[in-house]
Formats: sequence, structure tokens, C-alpha cells
Amino acid sequence: MKETIKSIIAKLGAMPELNSADEDWGQLDYYSNNFPVKFPCALVDVSNANFSNIGMDKNASPQNRQLAETTISLTIANVKLTNTAFRAPEAQKDTAFSIWDLLEAIHVQLHGWHPTDTSGKLIRMGHQRIKRDDGVQEYTLIYSLGINNV
Repeated sequence: MKETIKSIIAKLGAMPELNSADEDWGQLDYYSNNFPVKFPCALVDVSNANFSNIGMDKNASPQNRQLAETTISLTIANVKLTNTAFRAPEAQKDTAFSIWDLLEAIHVQLHGWHPTDTSGKLIRMGHQRIKRDDGVQEYTLIYSLGINNV
């Protein structure tokens, strides 16, 4: 799992649209205005994994091999300082809506890409908005990923 997370972070870190890509260890929780990230950011976590047996390999350790069906959660966040009201200037609205461009750019980079030699391809499964009261615009993108021989 570690190699999968590191590979996804490296892929996201190469995107010029992001100022921060990291493992999600709670950077957006309980920090008030002192978040330990630069916005916009993408935070990666394996939020769920189910395992099934796929046989034995006497040359491997452990010998019983498994297939992992994982759920990868990407938390995408940005600070929204401007509004998108009907009468707001167009340039201001473009800036305020920029997170939607970021979500699409991340999807283009990750959907159908396999992060390691033993994994399948990342397939988008869901999108969720996280409501906050601190001016941070936060979304979670959910991808599924199969990993062989774990």
C-alpha cells in the first residue's frame, strides 16, 4: 500500500495546478487558520481495503497470496476567498470556480492510470463535497484500485 500512496502522490505532485500533494494524516483537521499545507492541495489515503485469496507462491513471503480491492480517497481543497454571485466580476468568478478545473485535471491524470506494477488502474467511483465553516472548499474523490500479490 505504501508504494501505491507514494506513486499517486508523485503523480499529483508533478501537476502545476497543485501547491501541495501528500498522504492524508489530518492536515485539514483541527488547525484553524494554520493548516500545514499550501493550497490548493491533494491529500491521498487508502480508506478501505478488502482482501481475497488467490493461491500460494512458495517462493514469496508470505506464501499465501492475496488480491486487494482498495478504495483510494483523494481530498482536494482550496481556500475560497471570492464569491460567484451573479453580479460578481467575471474574472473573480473564474477564480472562485477554479476548484472545478482542478478536480477535472486530477481526474484526467489518475483515471485509468496504474500506480504500481502490481496494481490495476484507478477507476473513479465517487465525488463528495465536504461542508466546512472556515473558507476552505473541500471535495473528496473516490477511486477503486485492485492490487495483486499482496
